[in-house]
Amino acid sequence: MNSPLLKLDCVTKRFRGLTAVDRVNMTVDEGQIVGIVGPNGSGKTTTFACVSGFLRPEEGRVIFQGKDITGLQPYQIARLGISRTFQIVQSFEELTVLDNVVLGALKPDEANHSISIAEARNRAAEIIDLVGLASDARKLSGSLGIPGRKRLEIARALATRPKLLLLDEVMAGLRPVEVDQAVEIIKKIRDRGVTIVVVEHLMRAVLALSEKLYVIHHGAVLAQGIDPREVLGRPEVVDAYFGKATLDA
Repeated sequence: MNSPLLKLDCVTKRFRGLTAVDRVNMTVDEGQIVGIVGPNGSGKTTTFACVSGFLRPEEGRVIFQGKDITGLQPYQIARLGISRTFQIVQSFEELTVLDNVVLGALKPDEANHSISIAEARNRAAEIIDLVGLASDARKLSGSLGIPGRKRLEIARALATRPKLLLLDEVMAGLRPVEVDQAVEIIKKIRDRGVTIVVVEHLMRAVLALSEKLYVIHHGAVLAQGIDPREVLGRPEVVDAYFGKATLDA
């Protein structure tokens, strides 16, 4: 049996007296789209930060491709093949959409070989087309609306040639038709060989994408499974995440 691409082994992160991530165990197999849901403040983004090197866990290990990467710097983890987006989109607003993505594409490869400007521009143009921003390539990124900014955030992360892409609420603020378009873009990215973990509140997207789902509550894994609808329907999940509301089909 193949080892998972990513494994979290009892990962714990504390901020003084607050345990934000509490002994989280998680596995992500190569080629999967894995969803993570949970109430606001449950530790989802902090878990991403522990994986991507922006925070160092107090306990536990983050294993990527069989290697312990716990405590490595973000640039070191990026070079190994993990990239992430952020809830608050922050592009270089005075640069064009294309140039924003070129910056990501200039990341050296695993062997620390530099990438030429021509190579980076070719890759950036391909990615911009993939996420549906080709017609906006020459626009300043600051002129984009919310849907365009969200797609640009995905494009910038994808430009770094990740094996694992962590998407943090990239569909927040989108209309239903835009959510459906984003779902299709994410599936296309997976079909190109990128494994994806999605933190998301929109159940429409969670149900459409997740091939495995984790529910995090008070920093700990409350439930998990390969059928997202079944996981979300469990009484403990309904009580913790939805109250007594009925899951919208």
